Amino acid sequence: MERKQHQRKKKTTNMAAPSENMLDFETELNEMSGAAFTQKHLDVIQNLTKEFRDRDFRASAEKTVFQNLVQVLTKLSEEIRAQSPAAESMRLLLQLTAECFRSQRNAAVQCHRNQCLMRDLGFIQVSLAILEVLPGLQVENAACPIEALRCGIQFLGNLAVGNQVCKDDIWKQCFPRLFLDLLDHSDEKTAGYASMVLYTCLDEHKVQQLVLNREPQELAMRVIRLCQKQPELDWAVLIVTQHFLKSSALVETMFVGLKHQERVTLLELITAQLGEEEEGAVEGCRVPPRLARFLASHFQERCKVVLSLASQAAPDEEAVTVMRLLDVLCEMTSDHKKLMFLQDHPDLLETTVELLREVHAAGKASRNVFSAAQEFSAAAGPASHPAVSFKAHLVRLIGNLCHAHTDNQNKVREMDGLALILDNCSIDSNNPFISQWAVFAIRILLEHNRENQEVVRALERRGVADNSALRDMGFRLEERDGTLLLKPLRRDH
Repeated sequence: MERKQHQRKKKTTNMAAPSENMLDFETELNEMSGAAFTQKHLDVIQNLTKEFRDRDFRASAEKTVFQNLVQVLTKLSEEIRAQSPAAESMRLLLQLTAECFRSQRNAAVQCHRNQCLMRDLGFIQVSLAILEVLPGLQVENAACPIEALRCGIQFLGNLAVGNQVCKDDIWKQCFPRLFLDLLDHSDEKTAGYASMVLYTCLDEHKVQQLVLNREPQELAMRVIRLCQKQPELDWAVLIVTQHFLKSSALVETMFVGLKHQERVTLLELITAQLGEEEEGAVEGCRVPPRLARFLASHFQERCKVVLSLASQAAPDEEAVTVMRLLDVLCEMTSDHKKLMFLQDHPDLLETTVELLREVHAAGKASRNVFSAAQEFSAAAGPASHPAVSFKAHLVRLIGNLCHAHTDNQNKVREMDGLALILDNCSIDSNNPFISQWAVFAIRILLEHNRENQEVVRALERRGVADNSALRDMGFRLEERDGTLLLKPLRRDH
């Protein structure tokens, strides 16, 4: 009996502990706001940070604790602004600020009530007032303002998660200037945390704000630069793939304003997104039809710049952009049903066939990056050139555009494209897999198309660039009931 009473007494004592701690924190924080800051005060805030890690403590935190904490933060903001960065007390002020931000960050974790309470008490305004000052502080220990800056941004992120009112308030006060400054910060973690806050706050309406004038557009382009600078940063990538790509107007505007290297980064993100959709990682196609048309038209307008690579040692930046555009077009026409309207995009097929003809001719005219090669050693230089596989992807795009599309099959024949594709069936170290894509394209071009079959049969009889290349790849042409079929060669054992 005595043991049970002791257990009940112990349990009651433990349950009362948070309230006692809460009262202590209220008193200590209140004293801090009216006295000169000391090392002891840092210990108090550190203890509060630890307590806020506990879910029950967070849920039961009194409003007066937050009221006193925001008073301390306000005092810190005023003193940081008033004191010289070289002052001896600045280090302690920055340590206290970082610890206040940590406490706020912990208090906001999965606690809607605390998020709203801190917003109503003005934590966002006071925190942002400090964040605006920190990047410009030149102190002896440069890590101190950086630490406070990181913690402050993390607080904003935790405050916004799952709370639309807080998201809107943070957006209203940070957009676009503070986001611009933080995303461009030299500290990678600071820029990364800022991208997390931006991702959390964004929605369809806010994305549309980015289209309206130059400064918001610069914010969108800065996200692309961050993707280029920190390719492993998931938050920046998610901003592009889950928000920006939904707005054709925004991506088109960005594309025009970006440098070529940044355009390549954007195109690589689009290609990766299409690849994920094809594998079923995400539902639906996040590339709008208008954006697909824009990219196809830009490819048509600028694709001839790649021909300059035949006479240049170093790749031209715009040519690299065109090559990445081709990769995107190949992915978009790889059975993405919502984008297969590109088969009827005006002159896209004709442009692609003609470009393949010119590139193929350039490769035969002299020794250059478009010339066929059989250099498969690890030391072979051309394998690292951006033009590697360009011809293969042209052939692939032609096949995609002709899939189950009789009019396009006929256009290729009328442009004398069948012989051109057959002439690219040879193994080529400058174009890995070109032979496979050529066989794929020929199979598509012959499917249910008697006129194309007759042309290939005539090529076989004349002994031109047809049958021998296919035989080298292990295929043969077989006639069955008047239809020409592509079949694997039988192997004798």
